[in-house]
Amino acid sequence: MAQIGFGTYRVTDLDPEHVESLRAAFDSGITVIDTSSNYMAGGAERAIGKAMFELDDDKKDAIKITSKFGYIQGTQLEAVKSKNYSEIVEFASHISHCIHPDFMRDQLFDTLQRLDVKKIDAYLLHNPEYYLLDALNKGVKRSSALDEMYRRFYEVFIALEEEVIAGHIESYGISSNSFSVPVSNLEFLPYEDLLSIAERAALKAGAENHHFRTIQLPINILELEGLKCASWAKKNDLRVMVNRPLNAMQDKLMFRLAEYPQGNEYYNYLNELLEITDNESLKTIFNLLNQMDEVKHKFGFIDEYNAFYYQNILPHIKKVVETLASEEQLALSQLLELFFREYRKMVAYESSITTRTSLKNIFGHSEAPMQKQALDFLNNEEKIDVVLVGMRKVSYVDEINEIFS
Repeated sequence: MAQIGFGTYRVTDLDPEHVESLRAAFDSGITVIDTSSNYMAGGAERAIGKAMFELDDDKKDAIKITSKFGYIQGTQLEAVKSKNYSEIVEFASHISHCIHPDFMRDQLFDTLQRLDVKKIDAYLLHNPEYYLLDALNKGVKRSSALDEMYRRFYEVFIALEEEVIAGHIESYGISSNSFSVPVSNLEFLPYEDLLSIAERAALKAGAENHHFRTIQLPINILELEGLKCASWAKKNDLRVMVNRPLNAMQDKLMFRLAEYPQGNEYYNYLNELLEITDNESLKTIFNLLNQMDEVKHKFGFIDEYNAFYYQNILPHIKKVVETLASEEQLALSQLLELFFREYRKMVAYESSITTRTSLKNIFGHSEAPMQKQALDFLNNEEKIDVVLVGMRKVSYVDEINEIFS
């Protein structure tokens, strides 16, 4: 049976509910926490630190934190420029990547500060294949790119072994999406050479044995390629952590493998808003609300709606609301916030119906919710040690614990 882990991909210390969910997880006995230095610009690590602050020493010591490094994005892009790190991969205008030992050490120091701990259980290279992808895009031969990537692994593995000796980390490893693609795919990250690199690095660092102990990769009921890597890992006594258990890709489409209830107050808020906005000054919002009601079933995935909302809907609504008097702005903004909260529930509900229909060959045989079937599948897979699930609400913590009980 796999162990449940709390994934903190979209967790932030700025949301009290997220911190409360972490506390609820600790109280329920969840002890494995996965995070990264780039999750919400360090907000996820700060949230974990807040949640652990009042725990007694025994309970705090039982919590095993895995964090990751590699990504440079957001406010960190400017900060990194002054550091002049070597071997930065500039993958896009808004995101860079680095696994250089100097960068790793600085990131680890910041992580320990945000978590308010002296040591973490595991520190992982976060999608190091970014170098490989960048090199291939620049026309570098794959064999040459792999040689250079292995050299970079060796250098940072030495530094990680030194951090183990210094007492800052218990172990290290790699989290990679490219562990879960076929060997024939140019993006595939060969894993069978990693342990020999780690052995050489340990020897160089003066350690008796290497401390490469963990791999993390996407596996779910639709994406099974990663089980080959998981089999190799278990044969070599490595811990296998699985991410994206409920966000699955099939035929280049993303599916959220979960079911949600309807928004109970949706139509009440919709009708009230349509009545308020049925005038010349708010006609564009009136028309927008009608259009949104008509297409609420057409979003294939909840994150597709989230992106559309922040990029298209919200800027348009703000522009219109700003033309109103202050009292009208406040009243309309509050009602719109309530409406969009319910609208998001309706989108989730409608997309889950679409997903269940599209994947009826997988989920149609059971009346159990898709999330239970998907997690049961992983929970019973002997090659998997930890399944990481996002739990930003206390109710999610309760639901996931029930599934894994």
